[in-house]
Amino acid sequence: MAVISLRLNRQEAEMVDFLSNYYEQDKSSLIKYSLKELYEDIVDKNVISDYEKRENEGSVSFVSASDVIKMLQTSE
Repeated sequence: MAVISLRLNRQEAEMVDFLSNYYEQDKSSLIKYSLKELYEDIVDKNVISDYEKRENEGSVSFVSASDVIKMLQTSE
């Protein structure tokens, strides 16, 4: 496991303290959670961008909910 030293100014330290208390998480867990959320945002943006590209190319199709239910029922 890596150990990272993080320097925060007074305002940043106050924000971490506030968020740590608000979410009832220790500071380390809070920072790890925040990093994970930021990373997931990037992954989500990439998925959306890929979808929009395929949509513009006309290679996207939709299946109705009733068709999905029929497919599930026939696969049993």
